[in-house]
Amino acid sequence: MLPFARVSILGLGLIGSSIARSVRARMPTVRLTGHDADPDVRATADRLQLCDDIAESAGAAVIDADLVILCVPVGAMGALAAAFADDLPAEAIVSDVGSCKAEVARALHEALPGAVIVPAHPVAGTERSGPEAGFASLFQGRWCIVTPTPDAPEGAVERVRAFWERLGAEVETMTPEHHDRVLAITSHLPHLIAYTIVGTASDLEAVTQSEVIKYSAGGFRDFTRIAASDPTMWRDVFLTNREAVLEMLQRFSEDLSQLQRAIRWGKGDELFDLFTRTRAVRRSIVEQGQDDAAPDFGRTHG
Repeated sequence: MLPFARVSILGLGLIGSSIARSVRARMPTVRLTGHDADPDVRATADRLQLCDDIAESAGAAVIDADLVILCVPVGAMGALAAAFADDLPAEAIVSDVGSCKAEVARALHEALPGAVIVPAHPVAGTERSGPEAGFASLFQGRWCIVTPTPDAPEGAVERVRAFWERLGAEVETMTPEHHDRVLAITSHLPHLIAYTIVGTASDLEAVTQSEVIKYSAGGFRDFTRIAASDPTMWRDVFLTNREAVLEMLQRFSEDLSQLQRAIRWGKGDELFDLFTRTRAVRRSIVEQGQDDAAPDFGRTHG
């Protein structure tokens, strides 16, 4: 039995359009309604036939939904929820895909008092954005973290879990606060570092931008891929999850200072031990199927 019969997707960028494609492929009888604040995105989604209906407003999109999924930057969640609050069916479940959970849960509960809210975070994505960037297999074999608040009905949590399992995801449950600490170190801090390194390279007066581009080694290219992620989304992530990000950034700064001292004083054994531990982490990620073991990160060489 399908967990939901009528699903509304609000925000039809990479994640929203991928959910639509995946539902089409894996649960073809589910009726899909979509909405995006951008009329050009709505037109593209209509042309791509991502949903059965593309609504002109958020309220019209949710009016008969069993499940409403908010796929917008975390800073916009509360305002979007308020926009459809009067049209939300009493029995509908509201979820989202944001990478910050505690603040999003608070904003949704404030905008939708009395509604059944089960936040979630599919840990999947690419540096591309927009409705044409989505693909049906984006969530296959990836983790989706469901982060219910204590008042969430168990049945609703299980239905959201079943939905993501149907899309091919591995599902884990944790509190919103714990999620935010975990993602601060595994996702948010790496993005912050990538933005900083690429920004530093572009600001160097002794090295021209053309040289940075021309002589980019593999490591720098990988940082530029991360730093090409959606600016609005990541601005909102850092501001929304600021406490956990600042805590992890402080720890990183202390570790970086220790590494700096090891290099300055020629402590080769200390460097070797660190690099050995980090290599083992990489191997574990590959062994658990969370990345490709192909040489040179799967790059082709012509």
